[in-house]
Amino acid sequence: MGKDVIIACDFDSAEKTFAFLDKFTDKKPFVKIGMELYYAEGPSIVREIKRRGHKIFLDLKLHDIPNTVKKGMAVLSRLDVDMTNLHASGTKRMMQAAIEGLTRPDGTRPILIAVTQLTSTDQESMENDLLIREPIDKVVMHYASCAKEAGLDGVVCSPLEAGKVHDCCGRDFVTVTPGVRFADGDVGDQKRVMTPAEANRIGSDYIVVGRPITAAEDPVAAYERCCREFIG
Repeated sequence: MGKDVIIACDFDSAEKTFAFLDKFTDKKPFVKIGMELYYAEGPSIVREIKRRGHKIFLDLKLHDIPNTVKKGMAVLSRLDVDMTNLHASGTKRMMQAAIEGLTRPDGTRPILIAVTQLTSTDQESMENDLLIREPIDKVVMHYASCAKEAGLDGVVCSPLEAGKVHDCCGRDFVTVTPGVRFADGDVGDQKRVMTPAEANRIGSDYIVVGRPITAAEDPVAAYERCCREFIG
């Protein structure tokens, strides 16, 4: 599987999004559309970015009863996105229902990945807020195993856990890793972070990078630097 850098387009309007994407004249980067932009603009923003030639990771993190998730995924499958996700904590039954909903009549579907633990979560907050006492690595591996058993393609995880996920679930099980920052950058509100080069060495398949690119003085140069460090 080829590695790729996914830019998190965490903007609150189509105008800001296209002003950013218009800077990229030579290459159409893989982009992530998250809650902020999707809730602001709806499905039309997905269709327009796809029309412009970008691959899309639709990051809405579905988490509900299985039937609701199945119906929601059936709607999202019509948007022709390349990747979407849900929370592994919704149980294997919910994840299986999601695949059923996401699969189109011709048998095709986007890549479906599960969120294990958010990269803003650390051991202390997991224990105190979620009452999960197991070590965070063990929790992530258990969620990843459940996702694989449910038939998903991979997980969202910290780059610190990507190599272990591959050891646990196989090399073909996709790891999508946010929490990536340049060595000379600000970590923001992320707790479990790694540089693009480190993420490459440890085995991440895709890295999701937001502010280090979108807030850079020269976003195209920052994106190209990220690709060099991660892909080579």
